[in-house]
Formats: sequence, structure tokens, C-alpha cells
Amino acid sequence: MANLSNQFAAYRTFRLPDRDLLNLFVPEIIIMKKYFLPAVSFIVVLLVSLQFFRPRLDDPPVTQDFQAPKAVKNILVRACYDCHSNETKLRWYDQVQPVYWQVAAHVRDGRKGLNFSNWDKLAPADRKAKLWEAVNQIEQGAMPVKSYQVVHPNARVSPKDLIVLKKYLTSMIHDLPEDTAKINAFEHQRKSLVSVDRQKLPKTLNDITYLPDYKNWQVISTSDRFDNGTMRVIYGNDIAVNAVKTNHNNPWPDGTIFAKAAWDKLEDRNGNVTTGAFKQVEYMIKNAEKYRSTNGWGFARFKTPKLTPYGKTAIFTTECMNCHKPMKDNDYVFTFPIKN
Repeated sequence: MANLSNQFAAYRTFRLPDRDLLNLFVPEIIIMKKYFLPAVSFIVVLLVSLQFFRPRLDDPPVTQDFQAPKAVKNILVRACYDCHSNETKLRWYDQVQPVYWQVAAHVRDGRKGLNFSNWDKLAPADRKAKLWEAVNQIEQGAMPVKSYQVVHPNARVSPKDLIVLKKYLTSMIHDLPEDTAKINAFEHQRKSLVSVDRQKLPKTLNDITYLPDYKNWQVISTSDRFDNGTMRVIYGNDIAVNAVKTNHNNPWPDGTIFAKAAWDKLEDRNGNVTTGAFKQVEYMIKNAEKYRSTNGWGFARFKTPKLTPYGKTAIFTTECMNCHKPMKDNDYVFTFPIKN
């Protein structure tokens, strides 16, 4: 009992009176009232004021809506139409600033790249190309945008949904075996081969010169553009190959170069596939400083065996960048390397 009494006495000795204890927190309370509360009030006023400054986002008339089987249409409406049509449906939380600014920007950019409400403005070949591009971006995980899926979980495209879209896209392709036009084009091209003058290599308007040695590079990947009947092989220079081997490809290192060569796809009646006429070769060159305006990548394209540079003005790279923009999380590269 004596020990317990001594401990209690010691506690009372060092215990501050309630008034002194309160005084310890008075300065903090004063500081909070002086700085924190006005700051919170300012933020609240700012957020309220922002609601009155809203970018204009109209829904233009639908000139011709995309038509497809119900299962396909439902998937695309649910996953794509808010940003890729003139029938945008905004939820209440989409309309709160500053979120609304980002939503409006997504819709404007989305309609520029693909608009299901103006389907009549696309040629049949362009429709297939746009659908192939959309399905490809969904398969790569670039679309729908991750931030959009977080607040719109119904927009997620499941593996079963993707199979439905792929089957529909495949059904749109009506390539006939032994395509006479493609065979004739290949024969004509083979008889009129154009030799490359290494002293006068063609150059694009953004100052990228054709690189003839890409044929000696290692194959990084392949792709089959069944929407337009072409086969593509993606080559990589030594820097790209080493980045793949060491798993340092997001971001890709400066000096990386990809060359994507495309040919007509020829298929006989037995299903045997071979390459036909050469269509083009495209380059992606990584230089974070030189190509800062296009997210660190230089783009170039040379068409037909004549290697005609693509683009009427130097800003043709904007078209390339818009296509690759959905792959931002993969350093703007669609190519997923084939690994042994």
C-alpha cells in the first residue's frame, strides 16, 4: 500500500493542472483558426466558383449511327459512346469541376479519333480500319481509359466481350482466296523492282532519312491487319533488342528504333499465307529531347518500293501521335515484344 501511495503522489507531483494543460494547446488552436480555416474556406469558395466556368460541350446531330448486331452494339455503346459519339451521357459526378474539364477534353479528343455518330463520313475501308484500331486498343488495355473505368465500372470490356468484338470484326473481312488483284500487283512489283540509291536516300518532312539496313535487324514482333489484308513485321535495332532482353522497355531507351514493314497478305485456297506486294515501312525513333513535342518519338513512313515519304506537311506526325496516344502507359508503343 505504501508503494502504491508513493506512485500516486509522484503522479500528482508531475501532473499539470488542467488550466496549464489547456494552455499548451492554445497556440496551436490560434494558428489553426488563423491559417487553416481561411485556407479551407478559400478552397471551398474556389470550387464553388469553378462550377460557373465550364467548357462548352455540345452533342451535335447524329448523321448516321454505327449499325451492328445487338451484342456488338451494346458493348460499344457501354464502353465507347460517352467519348466516341454525339450521344455523350454525363453522370452528375462527371459534371463537377474540375473533373468536368478533363471529361470535356476526353470527349473532344475521342470524337476526333473515332465518332460512331458520323459513320457515314467514313469510307468502307476506313470503317474497318477504325474498328480494327478500336478493338486492338481494347485488347492492349489502352481503352477504355483506366481513369474512366474507375468511376464507370460498367465500361470495362471483359474477355468475353472482346471475343464478341473480334468475331464481328473478322466477319467484316471478305478476302477471297487467290486474290487476283493482289497477285497481279505483286507480279508487277517484282518485275519493276526499284533499287535504292544510298547516296540519295529519301527523307521525310520532319527530317528522318530512310534506313535501308532495317532488314538486317532482329524481328521484335509481328501483326496481322486482317481489316485491310496486310501482314506486318516489326524489326528492332540493337538498342531495342537489348532493351527487350533486359526488360527495360517502359520507357524505351534513347536510340531505340523500330521499323514496321507491311506487305499484302496472299492466301491460297488451302489456307497457305504468303507475302504479296510491299506496301510501306514505318519508323519510330526514340529521342526524348529531339522529339519532345511528340512525346519522345520521331515518326516516319515510306510507301511502296519507290519509298515515297508520307505527309504533305511536317505536322503529319500529329496523326501518328494521335493513334499512339492511347498507349501512353506503354511509352506510346503498340508493339509487345515476342520473348523466348
